[in-house]
Amino acid sequence: MKRWKLTDENDRTHGGCQWSEGVEHTAPGGEPCTDGVIHWYADPLLAVLHDPIHGGYGETAHLWECEVAETGTDGLKCWGTRCRTLRQVPLPAVSTEQRTRYAIFCAMEVLPPPNTAWAEAWQGWAEGWLAGKDRSSEAARAAAIAARAAAIAVMASDAARAARAAWAAAWAAKEAWASRAAAWAAARAAEEARAKGKSIDPRAIALRAVSEPKAGE
Repeated sequence: MKRWKLTDENDRTHGGCQWSEGVEHTAPGGEPCTDGVIHWYADPLLAVLHDPIHGGYGETAHLWECEVAETGTDGLKCWGTRCRTLRQVPLPAVSTEQRTRYAIFCAMEVLPPPNTAWAEAWQGWAEGWLAGKDRSSEAARAAAIAARAAAIAVMASDAARAARAAWAAAWAAKEAWASRAAAWAAARAAEEARAKGKSIDPRAIALRAVSEPKAGE
């Protein structure tokens, strides 16, 4: 099974684990985010988009095509018991606009019905942003504040995750926050979908986010 793995610029991952062309490592098995498994991604785009809340390797990261023995995935990352790095490949370039589109599309997947006041207001902002009508910091901040307030108000309910996804997506529209906020929006949206017994397809959403023409084109 072909997958992609990120390392730092020295080809190392968590705990100083060293990788290079043709290197193979194994793990005993277990839950994700533990030393019992090795992590990777189903698509190079997902590696770049989610790195800010996973490895945090940044723009100097190395991306490797690899062969794996996969045991699970949460849609954002994958994991398993064996990984062999085959060759280093170019790191995809993802712009701030593309990250923001990805965040918005993810949040839209789990947004409450439009008759929910905050969701209707957020949807209006998001559609306007996607159309290039209002990408001001003020508008993004207002959308973020509304979604954050909703998340706090419904903290004990499933809707809180959707509100947090929307909140993060709005913050992704602010360039300084784009990378991490976009990744968090995807994570919260995936959690909300799982809580409802559903799923989202981050890979399809990412491909849409980077392939759609920019506003005004």
